[in-house]
Amino acid sequence: MMEINNVSSPEVFVLLGFSTRPSLEPILFILVSGFYVVSILGNGIIILVSCMDVHLHTPMYFFLANLSFLDISFTTSIVPQLLVNLWGPQKTISYGGCVVQFYISHWLGATECVLLAVMSYDRYVAICRPLHYTVIMHPQLCLSLALASWLGGLTTSVVGSTLTMLLQLCGNNHIDHFFCEMPLIMQLACVDTSLNEVEMYVASFIFVVLPLVLILVSYNHIVRAMVKIGLAEGRRKAFNTCSSHVAVVALFYGSIIFMYLQPAKSNSHEQGKFIALFYTVVTPMLNPLIYTLRNKDVKKALRCIVLENCCGFARSRGNI
Repeated sequence: MMEINNVSSPEVFVLLGFSTRPSLEPILFILVSGFYVVSILGNGIIILVSCMDVHLHTPMYFFLANLSFLDISFTTSIVPQLLVNLWGPQKTISYGGCVVQFYISHWLGATECVLLAVMSYDRYVAICRPLHYTVIMHPQLCLSLALASWLGGLTTSVVGSTLTMLLQLCGNNHIDHFFCEMPLIMQLACVDTSLNEVEMYVASFIFVVLPLVLILVSYNHIVRAMVKIGLAEGRRKAFNTCSSHVAVVALFYGSIIFMYLQPAKSNSHEQGKFIALFYTVVTPMLNPLIYTLRNKDVKKALRCIVLENCCGFARSRGNI
């Protein structure tokens, strides 16, 4: 029995990542490190500003703070191990580390899909039913929607990841990717994975396709409402309200769709690694930039916080 367990659960996994291109690894190490730092700082600033400025205590910024926290958590579950593997010759990750990685990445990936749909509903209410916005999007509903996003993602992760963890791998421990992902673990199994595949397809429909449908339906209503707005100023304001969210949705779903619509060729798998690198490292870094560069409220709140802290520091130095 002990021998079977050892065979079915290797002590370490080898993440092949970009090892076939060793000259590229130092460049990727520098780029990924820079993106990671900017991502942590940018998303951290959005969370800080959303909490500290009372003018941003609205449903939109509540959900945005959730998205920023999610992006920090998602990149942190993948990037540190990726940097270790890019820096040195050792490309391994412990069995426990691999399990934690695919549990967390699956959880947060599903949560982000639902959260983006919730944010699109918030924009729909703001533009299509502005007079009832504060009544509909009350704090209890916002909290319930956020909790539903997090708990829904956690539920599908626990089910799917646990089924994956129970598979016998029969000593196979080489993963041709830079992080542990459920479909790749399933490919290592030497037993029937039909149940896992069915669960994965059902979960993908519920947590990827349905949220996308809800986003498209919401923006269909938003576009129709914008067309009916007579004043150009009103249309511009409505467009600015939604443009940041549309850009984030396009980045997130665009990379996923592009990755899964690739032909099943050997070079397409290598391309898939770079697309995965984009949505795990670059997209979380771009999200706060998109929301801050196009958002006057966030920039104004950030300036106020910086000025208050600088003035407070100067006064404390003067008292000394």
